[in-house]
This record gives sequence, structure tokens and C-alpha cells, in this order.
Amino acid sequence: MRLHLLQLGLVGPNDRGLAIGTPCPGYLIQTDDGTNVLVDTGLPAAEPGADPRFWTAWLDERDDVVSRLAELGLAPHDIAVLVCTHFDFDHAGRHAAFPEAELVVQRRHHEVAREHPRFAATRPQWDQPDRRWRFVEGDTTLLPGIELIESSGHVAGLQTVLVRLPETGPVLLAIDAIAQASHLDPETRPIQAADMDESGVRATTRKLVDLARREGATLIIHGHDPDQWPTLRKFPDCYA
Repeated sequence: MRLHLLQLGLVGPNDRGLAIGTPCPGYLIQTDDGTNVLVDTGLPAAEPGADPRFWTAWLDERDDVVSRLAELGLAPHDIAVLVCTHFDFDHAGRHAAFPEAELVVQRRHHEVAREHPRFAATRPQWDQPDRRWRFVEGDTTLLPGIELIESSGHVAGLQTVLVRLPETGPVLLAIDAIAQASHLDPETRPIQAADMDESGVRATTRKLVDLARREGATLIIHGHDPDQWPTLRKFPDCYA
């Protein structure tokens, strides 16, 4: 089992309060039997006239998820499973580039996203045929060593990922549930404009911190932390 961290763009500053150089990461998990599991697809391709709030900093060509995977010798058809943590633009911008992957999402998030205007911009990416979806409800084991954790708050039905690596030990991909290391205290952490449910954010923060402690997680990787990101192993290195 190996975990690759993929830089899929940098954003900020913008109306979400993000700092310059805030990462938009994705993750590739390669299992013992050779299954390639992709977690999120990062920013969409930039287009003329795109909303400038979303493009104050842009990914260069290498930051596109397909380009990042090519550096690892992989093409879109090599991805068997695409874990959709949620459908915000910086996490679901390139889902349509993986037409052969099984899409895995919390059922609650998919239902909310179909009705909520927040997710309309990325709908062409995630509105795929029903046969491609695996809907999960709550905490569930995706594959041996990969667990999906229901983590609502930032958005309804957000899911985070716990990866059990043979050498590193358990690693928690906290995504936007705990976007920065400074947000680990459920009582005092800031609530940001993009967070939909303050009580849910605090409850999920508490749940994930307790989970990390209980499981002996050696690393929590935060979803948008410009201070942590440079310290982490990225291509060609990985966590094993």
C-alpha cells in the first residue's frame, strides 16, 4: 500500500479567505493488489471568462490531475475507484476525465448536491450515470486498509479517508473537515465562510481528532494548509 500526494493547484487569496499558496491536493492510493484509488481531482481546467474569485492563483499544466498521474506512469483508465470527498470546485473539477472509474460518494452528499446551487458549477463533472456510482452511508470500509469517514459540517455528506499504511501507519486525510493544523481544537477552531454547518464542523472535528488518537494516526494531512504542505512527501516520494 502506497499513498501519493498530488499537488493539483494553488489558490488564494480570494473571498474564501485563503492565503497565497494554499494547496489543492489530491491523493492516489495504490493497494497491495495493484488497485489505483484516486481521492479527488482538484481544480477544473481554466477557461476564458472563469470567475476571477476562483483563479487568483492557477495551477500550471503539470498541476492538472491527468498530468500528475502521468508522472507516475498512469492514465485515466488506470484509475479503478474515484473517491469523491465532496463536489466543491477545487475537489471535483476533473471527475469527467475518468470515465471508467467507479465513483464513491456519501449518498447524503450526492442528494444535497443535486439541489444546492453551491455545486452547480461542477455538476457537469460529477453528474454521471447511476451505474457508475457506489453510494455509501456513514463510515465504511472501501477496501482493506482504506476507510471512508462520514465528516459532515463543511458540507453535508463530506467524507474523509483513513489509510492504513504498512510502514507509516494510519494516515488521516482530513480534507476540508480540518483544513489546517490550526483547526484541530473543536471548541476554538475558526468557522469559515465556506462552512455550511458550524455545529457539524465542531462535531466532526472532535470525531476526527478522537479517531486519529484512537487509531494511533502518525499523520493528519490537512486539506488546505500552506504551512504543512511543503513539509510533506510528494512525487516522486510517497508514504508507504
